[in-house]
Amino acid sequence: MFPPGCKSLPEGFWSAVEVWVKKPHVVNKRLCGATETESRDVDIEDLRILLDNNDEESLQDVFLLLCSGVSPSNTHQKDKPWSSTVRTFIPKVNYYGAKQQKEVVLKDSDRQHVTFLPFEEDTAAGRVSLKKCNIYQIRLCSLGSERWALELHVLTSDGWFSDGVAYPKLPWLSSDLLPKLVRWAAESKSSEFKSTLSLLPVEKYSLMYQQLKEKYKSMVKVWPEVTDPEKFVFEDVAIATYLLVLWAEERTVKSLSAPQSFVDLGCGNGLLVHILTNEGHPGKGIDVRRRRIWDMYGPQTVLEEKAITPSESFLFPGTDWLIGNHSDELTPWIPVIAARRVISKHNHTQNCQLISPFWNNIMDRRSSHSCRFFVLPCCFFDFYGKYQRRQCKKSQYKEYIDFIAEVSQVCGFDTEEDCLRIPSTKRVCLVGKSRSYKQSDEAEFEQRRACYIRSRQTPAGAGVQRSGVGKNRDCCHGSTDCEGTSGTTWEGGFRPRSGVEAVRNCTALPRDFVDGIVLKVADALLGMSEGTPLGAWNKGGSLSVREVAALLQQETLQLLKKECGGLQTLLRNNYQVFKVEGGTVYIRDWRDRTENQRRPAVPDALKTRLCWFHAHHPQGCPLQEQNCCFAHGADDLRPSTRPLKKLKNF
Repeated sequence: MFPPGCKSLPEGFWSAVEVWVKKPHVVNKRLCGATETESRDVDIEDLRILLDNNDEESLQDVFLLLCSGVSPSNTHQKDKPWSSTVRTFIPKVNYYGAKQQKEVVLKDSDRQHVTFLPFEEDTAAGRVSLKKCNIYQIRLCSLGSERWALELHVLTSDGWFSDGVAYPKLPWLSSDLLPKLVRWAAESKSSEFKSTLSLLPVEKYSLMYQQLKEKYKSMVKVWPEVTDPEKFVFEDVAIATYLLVLWAEERTVKSLSAPQSFVDLGCGNGLLVHILTNEGHPGKGIDVRRRRIWDMYGPQTVLEEKAITPSESFLFPGTDWLIGNHSDELTPWIPVIAARRVISKHNHTQNCQLISPFWNNIMDRRSSHSCRFFVLPCCFFDFYGKYQRRQCKKSQYKEYIDFIAEVSQVCGFDTEEDCLRIPSTKRVCLVGKSRSYKQSDEAEFEQRRACYIRSRQTPAGAGVQRSGVGKNRDCCHGSTDCEGTSGTTWEGGFRPRSGVEAVRNCTALPRDFVDGIVLKVADALLGMSEGTPLGAWNKGGSLSVREVAALLQQETLQLLKKECGGLQTLLRNNYQVFKVEGGTVYIRDWRDRTENQRRPAVPDALKTRLCWFHAHHPQGCPLQEQNCCFAHGADDLRPSTRPLKKLKNF
């Protein structure tokens, strides 16, 4: 049933159907997606041909379901009453070999029905077989008085076949799929962004992702950074997969043989560089700060510790692609750097002399007009500081994506937008694969870029708000009369981040300061022991984070406000002592099996931290020494001295 008075129907029903048809993976996690043929109107004879003349009895049963038991001639006035598409399922793992699982999707817009006719296509044998037992139909039914319901109809329930991939169990359709369709239809919101992987063949992406995931999954076990290895390893595997498939398609279209070269600006942990290099693409990564994991990659992965300042010193002649993967303050500059690799000898003689004779030789040897870029924006930066919002009709994220697209347009790129499949809320990327102007117009576009960048700078370095990109030459975006466009100063007031990372997650606070807060909060929780049986280990009560804050002095709270996450971050950092769930703070009880499953005590394991409960709890630690993950006294403390392992060349 839909909520009473749902205003989005019946249009919302078809929006929900589109999601299920085009993106089945959002519900069925065993799928990577589906490909779809173009829609066309069909009649019964067309269906007979489409289903390759399967047995007449099966076809008659299908026609009865489509017409709900009424003769087609009495049901529809149209010559071709159904809109038909064929979708091919793409499983995450190649479960079917050479066979392909497909569905004919028939939409009856007059009666608000959509019917799914599954069939298997064996390309090797040239055979198509209709899976009659798995035919189903979804109907939008009006109950009057603005009341609606969704109904699921199946041709036969007795013979329903499920393989857990393309064909889920029949109860799943009613318990999982139908509620999703109801919610999507009721909300009926069109996304601000494109669907995922809209620029790539999904089947190629799925196959390569599984190969790379299997190849690099062992890195999760040796991850030396404090970041979550599961998230960062598989996210970079997905981004690498996207780029590798994108580049493979580009080589096919342009008849290229050599792998594309790249530079990753703001490469962070360098894993994306490592994967792309190992997969045959020459390139390097640059970041302002070295990471511990860099030492594990080996010499074949080229990573440079260097502050990147947008200027002639950071142009990359001979490089095919510039990458900005969560590149923060560099993000708006990457289209500019990619575009400004083109410097005309005729119009920029002074700039060429300022760079070096080597740059002149590069320009003589190779044109840079073909440089492309890929950016995955995350934090919101303008050219000279934080990005300032300029309209409230869009989400902040969408507005920022549009700003980077605007920068790309001004720089002269034909820019495309896509959405990645990564474990992140910031998944929209922008790809500049080609230029919108001829190489002979480079001088004019360079003037436009310089004027646009300067228009967003004030003496204080704050961003100037603009209404959009002008198409005519009378605005600053198109004007060629902008002063002060010398290439030597085009970075202006840009300030790269410090090579020393500012630690603001409460870990750099004085140890005595943190210990004092932990003891104060723990004492308050342990003092709430009402109801604890006599002689039982006291695990205290619970307090909200707001109530915990009321226990602390104002000076302490002011200091914590300067840290990311404040008091709650400090409590979560002290994982051994506290459990914070839903804004409520508890004493952690390590006797709980779920806690021990997270950190099981391993015999002879190194214990690098003292047990807080052994030292401070009135009744000591609830676990025996051999069962506790933490050291019961200094004699049990064994600090780790193991060096980092080097990764094998994958």
